[in-house]
Amino acid sequence: MVKAVVGANWGDEGKGKITDMMAENADIVIRFQGGANAGHTIKNSYGKFALHSLPSGVFYGHTTNIIGNGVALNIPILFGEIQSLVEKGVPMPHILVSDRCQIVMPYHVLFDQYEEERLGKKAFGSTKSGIAPFYSDKYAKIGFQVSELFDEDLLKEKVDSVVSYKNVILEHVYHKPAIDPDELLETLHQYRDMVAPYVCDVSAFLDKALKEGKTILLEGQLGTLKDPDHGIYPMVTSSSTLAAYGAIGAGIPPYEISQIVTVCKAYSSAVGAGDFVSEIFGEEAEELRRRGGDGGEYGATTGRPRRVGWFDCVASKYGCRLQGTTDVAFSVLDVLGYLDEIPVCVGYEIDGEVTTDFPVTVKLNRAKPVWKVLPGWKCDIAGIRSYEELPKACRDYVEFIEEQIGYPITMVSNGPARTDIIYRDSPLKK
Repeated sequence: MVKAVVGANWGDEGKGKITDMMAENADIVIRFQGGANAGHTIKNSYGKFALHSLPSGVFYGHTTNIIGNGVALNIPILFGEIQSLVEKGVPMPHILVSDRCQIVMPYHVLFDQYEEERLGKKAFGSTKSGIAPFYSDKYAKIGFQVSELFDEDLLKEKVDSVVSYKNVILEHVYHKPAIDPDELLETLHQYRDMVAPYVCDVSAFLDKALKEGKTILLEGQLGTLKDPDHGIYPMVTSSSTLAAYGAIGAGIPPYEISQIVTVCKAYSSAVGAGDFVSEIFGEEAEELRRRGGDGGEYGATTGRPRRVGWFDCVASKYGCRLQGTTDVAFSVLDVLGYLDEIPVCVGYEIDGEVTTDFPVTVKLNRAKPVWKVLPGWKCDIAGIRSYEELPKACRDYVEFIEEQIGYPITMVSNGPARTDIIYRDSPLKK
């Protein structure tokens, strides 16, 4: 059985906690796309962690944790994370890295920084982790696969070829220092030695696991609205954030994915630039940001204050549809307990007409939110484990959101720990 945990919105929905929770009953957890440009915050018996490269199953001794071929692999960051876990008392996790995975090169990070600098006020709000240059090179067929680290003649020839091309751009576009091919080759030798014990034909490993009836959990990064095809292009990431891509990024047949858990926050948040119709500002935003998440709404990778807003039914319905949602996990509901009233965005007004369908970006930037205001419950719901024990106004809020988006909310998260979860029988669950 294959399950996927993905995001409905702009990322930062709370996928790490849900993956960590579901990994308890999984044999294998796979990161299938993205890189170290976004983080999953997890709180458990070992402490509080922000994972950027590692799958969120690393806290269980029984799981195999896989870096899939669709990932942008920053080898030093990956091994820094492993070391950090072990230093904090987490047992050494069982990790495999796909031999078809490609490597974030040191110059990818530099090019990301240089391009944001060149764009100035028109910058994309990149985390400057090298992700866009990495995927550009992957699809231009000048990226470096992990397997290539182990063929010295090929590696040296490719380094010389790629560096000569990159240095032209560095000199004439960015006016920055050239790359030394010998230094780069030595860096790649170090990467080879670090990753060698973990390299595996992941697709073959997963094929065997599926035939043995193992449970596999796919862990997505960011959310639907950051997908390069279906998101708020061009303010998107560079790999597909959809569950469907999990089959490609892990190397399994698409029909094996039987459950898709799409995580929605009980309000909205985003890091980086791009259209965000339900965004709020000023003191109203600052209070929500201060109270939000576990320790506030600040990026797990960047530390940047997240942009925040009220729940967006239009974006979330669209996000769930594109993911192929079977279950919605509704996160951080406990945060809203301070509010007398809670606005919800139920439609977009574009050029004088109201729609509940999420538009393309050129129309999105003209959209204004249509609000429905619901009563708050004005109490702390942390520690409640039964849906029926939630205040009526709180249940009404969950059920209103469910009706608007049209997908079953079967999990409600009311705190940061893996045990802070309420399971719910949804009338929409087939």
